[in-house]
Amino acid sequence: MNSPRSLRNLVVVLCALAFLLFDSVGLPAGTTLAGRRVLVLGDSITQDGRYVSFLEYLLASRQPRGGRPDLISVGLSAETLSGLSEKGHPFPRPCVLERLDRALKATSPEIVVACYGMNDGIYHPPSADREAAFADGLSQLITQVRAAGAQLILLTPPPFDARPLRAKTVPATADAFGYDKPFVGYDEVLAGFARTELAVKDPGVVVIDLHGTLNAVLARERERDPDFVLSPDGVHPNDGGHLLIARMILLGMGYTPPDLTLSQISADPRFALVRERRRLRSEAWLPFIGYQRGEKFKSASVDAAEQVVRHLEKELDAGGTR
Repeated sequence: MNSPRSLRNLVVVLCALAFLLFDSVGLPAGTTLAGRRVLVLGDSITQDGRYVSFLEYLLASRQPRGGRPDLISVGLSAETLSGLSEKGHPFPRPCVLERLDRALKATSPEIVVACYGMNDGIYHPPSADREAAFADGLSQLITQVRAAGAQLILLTPPPFDARPLRAKTVPATADAFGYDKPFVGYDEVLAGFARTELAVKDPGVVVIDLHGTLNAVLARERERDPDFVLSPDGVHPNDGGHLLIARMILLGMGYTPPDLTLSQISADPRFALVRERRRLRSEAWLPFIGYQRGEKFKSASVDAAEQVVRHLEKELDAGGTR
């Protein structure tokens, strides 16, 4: 975990970069997450849930009581938007398009947040076919979310960092690639996916560039410390990375994030309630919607979890005291 001073430095860098990266997004007037039903989709980075918990907590700190979003996060590890899967993967990678219609009907969101790309190039070198598969999946995602009457917020994928993976990465000439043997230049593939998303010009779509912003932060911090990392395994962000993602989403939505460190957030009893609420909803809604991960998973109800969630919300409204 990065130190509080290091993280505060990152926040300063992030805010300095924000006007370059978000000025051309073109946010609809009056766009807000407060008080709205929000569905969050993504792969293991989203299923991990930390950036979602940070986002909800930071939003709640900026809103009057009862103004937090009605947020349901159902990220799924190994999932793609492209529908691709590498040879040797333990099971065919799930594709969000298989469950998207069910998710939209079950949750009736006003806003959908989607973060894909990390798995979509299946850790291979750049390929026109894989880029086309990602673009096609993106088009289907936009079409279905629009048909559901929701606004879409696209998050470009966080960077792939080859530096912590020196012993695992392979060159473009390797005979096989995959999560366990990623192409050393795989971040080039993610940069291509980010460009595809940033090229979307649709009044119902907002694009927030995690990839470009986090790479810029990473480059600046490595001038100070060559061993600095945001993703210790090259793929999954650490606590500081997740907090930066939450801040980027807020900046992209036109909010000014409160200047709070990880230690300050963790010490607040309200954050523990927000995190528990997010976890309970994720674990209940994911199988209720239904998904495939080698086999099919489906549950009958979210009622029990939602009862507990309502109790947690009352505690949050009371200031986090039990």
